[in-house]
Amino acid sequence: MMIGGSFLHLIVCLAYLSVTASELPILEFVTQQTLTLTPSQFTANGTTELTTVCTEKCIWHESQPEAFTINHQLDYETAYLNGSRTLTTVTVRIPRSNIKKKKHRNVKLIRPRRQVYGPDIRFSIRSHRFLRDFPFAAAVQVSTGCTGVLVTERHVLTAAHCIHDGHDYVKGTHKLRVGFLRPGVQTSLRWVRVKSTKIPRGWIGAPIELSMDYDYALLELRRAQPQPHMHLAASPPLEKLAGRRVHFSGFDSDRPGELVYRSCRVKQQTVHLLYQHCDARPGASGSGVYGRLRRGGRWERKVIGVFSGHQWVEVSGEPREYNVAVRLTPPKYAQICYWIRGTNASCHYE
Repeated sequence: MMIGGSFLHLIVCLAYLSVTASELPILEFVTQQTLTLTPSQFTANGTTELTTVCTEKCIWHESQPEAFTINHQLDYETAYLNGSRTLTTVTVRIPRSNIKKKKHRNVKLIRPRRQVYGPDIRFSIRSHRFLRDFPFAAAVQVSTGCTGVLVTERHVLTAAHCIHDGHDYVKGTHKLRVGFLRPGVQTSLRWVRVKSTKIPRGWIGAPIELSMDYDYALLELRRAQPQPHMHLAASPPLEKLAGRRVHFSGFDSDRPGELVYRSCRVKQQTVHLLYQHCDARPGASGSGVYGRLRRGGRWERKVIGVFSGHQWVEVSGEPREYNVAVRLTPPKYAQICYWIRGTNASCHYE
């Protein structure tokens, strides 16, 4: 546990990181201790669609710098197929030389103009050539009914609520699998077993409207996969996102056996969330939300968030509906990179 100057240094570092998405420093996660927890009972009822209501208290929370809301949320829980669990506490190291003084500007939810989702603009990807190619080949179906995205040869990023309800793991996750599309005369799925899962502590036990900020999970597969995978990036300011647009492909429940693609403009964003009106149905939760980012003179598609579900936002007493994706903020990006690479790994921002 950090105290005094070290804690203040971390607060300053994370405040800087929460509002800056270019020229980011290296951020390192270091394990403090790993505790053994009681085994999971796998009693939770799963949901393929998360719906929350963001009240004025929630709006205030979303407007705060990430440093003042992060606390122990980046500690994480690891679960294995036999039900055993561990809780790992971490600290974050950021070189002082990389800290630049930036004037913080709070991000607030603004009262939007009246928005109508309009006609369904989703597209089913049926071409075998596209289904075998990047980025569509990286989409996977999670056996609990959600979607995920392959981010390394053996890691899948998805939504936390697809495997855990905030209190216990969902029924069936002790036999969790992910399905890869196998194009053919009749497209089918090739199922692969999951070895272990990781979820942030910020998802566990928090009020649902606040835990949505940490609705992401990483699944480690039993063996490496040949499919092309997508790369992660810290979610940038909207002006750095090509056309302010996001894209994602998922296994929507109303189109069984099909991969469904959609794209739309981001309406607004807070420190933790991307608010948009991309059409989606149950089953799309956990999809990797990606955008086109400028890197070294070229545009590249990078996963910058995870599709979570729907949220009603109360603005001046009037509810407004959005579809919501969890942003991969710099600390979250570093956390996921740490999960993938292992103890004391340091990650550069792509």
